[in-house]
Amino acid sequence: MLTASTDIQFLKGVGEKRAELLRKKGIDTVGALLRFYPRAYLDWRNVTPIAECPFNENVCVRAKIVTPVKKNYIRKDMTLFKFNAEDESGLMEVTLFNQKFLADKLHEGSTYLFYGKLGGSFVMRQMPSPEIKEGGFNGIEPIYVSSGKFTSKAIENLMINALQSGITLPDILPDSIRERNELCGFDFAVKNIHFPLAPENLERAKKRLVFEELFVLQTGLSFLKKRKRGLTGYTVNPAIFEEFKKTLPFSLTGAQERVINECLADMSSGRPMNRLVQGDVGSGKTAVAAALCFVSAGSGFQAALMAPTEILAEQHFKTLSSITEKSGIKCALLTGSMTKKQKNEVKAALKSGDIDVAVGTHALLTDDVEFNSLGLVITDEQHRFGVEQRGRLSAKGQNPHTLVMSATPIPRTLGLIIYGDLDISIIDEYPKGRQQIDTYCVTSAYHSRVYKYIRKFLDEGRQGYIVCPLVEENEVLSAVSANEYYESLKNGEFSDYSVGLLHGKMKPKEKEAVMRSFADGEIQLLIATTVIEVGIDVPNAVIMVIENAERFGLSQLHQLRGRIGR
Repeated sequence: MLTASTDIQFLKGVGEKRAELLRKKGIDTVGALLRFYPRAYLDWRNVTPIAECPFNENVCVRAKIVTPVKKNYIRKDMTLFKFNAEDESGLMEVTLFNQKFLADKLHEGSTYLFYGKLGGSFVMRQMPSPEIKEGGFNGIEPIYVSSGKFTSKAIENLMINALQSGITLPDILPDSIRERNELCGFDFAVKNIHFPLAPENLERAKKRLVFEELFVLQTGLSFLKKRKRGLTGYTVNPAIFEEFKKTLPFSLTGAQERVINECLADMSSGRPMNRLVQGDVGSGKTAVAAALCFVSAGSGFQAALMAPTEILAEQHFKTLSSITEKSGIKCALLTGSMTKKQKNEVKAALKSGDIDVAVGTHALLTDDVEFNSLGLVITDEQHRFGVEQRGRLSAKGQNPHTLVMSATPIPRTLGLIIYGDLDISIIDEYPKGRQQIDTYCVTSAYHSRVYKYIRKFLDEGRQGYIVCPLVEENEVLSAVSANEYYESLKNGEFSDYSVGLLHGKMKPKEKEAVMRSFADGEIQLLIATTVIEVGIDVPNAVIMVIENAERFGLSQLHQLRGRIGR
């Protein structure tokens, strides 16, 4: 008898070759196959008369084929099969594309079920590429994600084989939890998620399986949280925060003070902090990081701040060192472009404990970087780093405090799932003087007016960005490319201005040089891709145009918008 842990190769209908294809989908056991749930369903039970079918909505029609199936060659790789079908209410034209196998099974005078979207007109309704079944079928059909030779039907047949094998399916949810939440058993849920006998059975199965996934996730996150909350020897003195505030040439916002105090409460508890600080671009996350580094150094242990780009790391280093140098706290920068001698000097000082705060890029992760007493690890723009990379930096200390910072807006409920092992603090207040960013959406018909608007700011001595979704022209995608746009504007609309180009295919040194030229004001208008999403802080840049904005994600647009008004 099969069990959930039986190798997929031994299921009827699989074999060695199919087993390899299934393993590539992450399906290596019969249990994993049964947890490969349908992506959608076709309900063949609710039949609608042709004359009553709404346009452009999925419907199921039972109709008789009343004309021969005609074959039409459109081109070498396209063959159409057309025929008319009717029921008591009306007539529709059906078109099949390159489906000879299906067309050969259809016969004039026979009745079939057609599932698809009706188009055409009230005079002649049309249904292109419908799903077709024998007229007597009456059920709900599962549709699976398919690829290559593995069609949805092939996967459905394997599911039938698995469920008919007499497989035992253990239930991981205790009876008490199922009863309290009115959940069905796992065996019922699996059978009805794949082959529901009725819509209400499908809903019961979905409720049970969704609950189980969330239950397992939250249980795992709870164990992870407890595992990471062991004891730590790095306990801070929160009173040092008052000394930090005296060193600042500005006042912290109420939100910044609240977040810092939440972090210090963790760091003085005797257990390691694991916290996410989320705040919009320009909300003052760097000041929070500076405060924690200051308190850590004052409490006798080292801190490390890792940023995704060299220019961002340098900006953090300048900010931190300007605050801490008057207090005798030593900061150092470690990046990949530094000379070997410079790197070795910093590494030696970190190992000996002569450096209190290290700011750097991925260079901090190399095996030869050792700390004397690393008690605080901060990762900026954390979405640019993997969990493993953050873990490698934390592993250089003995259960240190961990802080990750992000400007990407994440709903709190989603954040609790994604960052379940982290506590969350939100900076929801802007420092005084922060500029209001106005956002407008216009069509390409406004290009000439947009260029005129950009020139107005450039003539005032300001700078701007134009962001493109592509580096080079693409035959498939109809979108503006940075290379093409750069050449066009440099020799056209902005020939009297200094225009620069920046994209991800440039060598690291070339990118750094362009970014520095822009930061120094040598470049007035920067044509770029999303490489500028993180790491450029140019207060003089006050305008940004994003071409083909529909090709960017919301978090990308949010990050890009944060490059101006600084």
